[in-house]
Amino acid sequence: MENNPSPNWERQALEHLLLENLKESRKARRWKAVLRVLTLVAMIGVILSVFDFHLPGRGMGVEKHTAMVTLEGEISSSSMANALDINSSLVSAFENEHSAGVVLRINSPGGSPVQAGMINDEIHRLRKLYPNKPFYVVVEDICASGGYYVAVAGDQILVDKASLVGSIGVIMEGFGFTGLMDKLGVTRRMITSGSNKGMLDPFSKENPKQVEMVKTMIDEIHQQFIAVVKEGRGTRLKDAPDLFSGRIWNGEQAVKIGLVDGYGTVESVARDIFKAPDILDYTMKENFAERVAKRFGAEAGAAAGKVLVKTPDLK
Repeated sequence: MENNPSPNWERQALEHLLLENLKESRKARRWKAVLRVLTLVAMIGVILSVFDFHLPGRGMGVEKHTAMVTLEGEISSSSMANALDINSSLVSAFENEHSAGVVLRINSPGGSPVQAGMINDEIHRLRKLYPNKPFYVVVEDICASGGYYVAVAGDQILVDKASLVGSIGVIMEGFGFTGLMDKLGVTRRMITSGSNKGMLDPFSKENPKQVEMVKTMIDEIHQQFIAVVKEGRGTRLKDAPDLFSGRIWNGEQAVKIGLVDGYGTVESVARDIFKAPDILDYTMKENFAERVAKRFGAEAGAAAGKVLVKTPDLK
């Protein structure tokens, strides 16, 4: 006897088809909603990356902590180690009532004496404004020249025994191409409205009078540097014959001659000295838009400026 199909089989098949279609539609809507959320999160991430919002009062809701600011790389108005950003970071770190102390982590070979001086001045201002808030400097790989110019504003300077410290001197450098030009038969044509306007032009022969003028200028900057170091370190400095010669020392040697105070890290200062092991980074970060601007604009301008206008460096 053959089984006869149910008289409602067509209706049942249709209902089953509609039910499966409904399930697929619900799945599609769920996935669509998930994708929308993920897209929104990604867009917010991109916006934050591009504009890199830095709201005032960072860390206001954080309990007792150690405030850290990092100065890394060449000190320059066009680098991340510029006075405006470093000083803004230091202000935020000092003014937060929950910060037990401030640590400036330095890893810099030096740079602009103007930028370094601006940071040093701001540290002195903040220390007077917040006399009960300790300020320590921790050196990692290197703290030389302009980096050390900044460091001497600290209560204490701590290093690793292999850190490189010092280079208390000023340098101004360039090239001369006159010999090569003579061999190639190239003649320099330069017209100025002042006798010293083309001073130290690399395509012209050296003028002894202008060289002496530049030497006098960098000697004066060197004396300013020495005065800042003596003011910051005081009687802790030992009588070392090469102290202000531009020489560099390792951390162990620097401790012995009083350039620094001892050994330590950001973590050890936070834990053992400030008694606030939680570390909050106040360093301003470079955003995506700034990196693009620097790559296609500011860096090219700065490079051209360095070729055309020579400036002394604390390196």
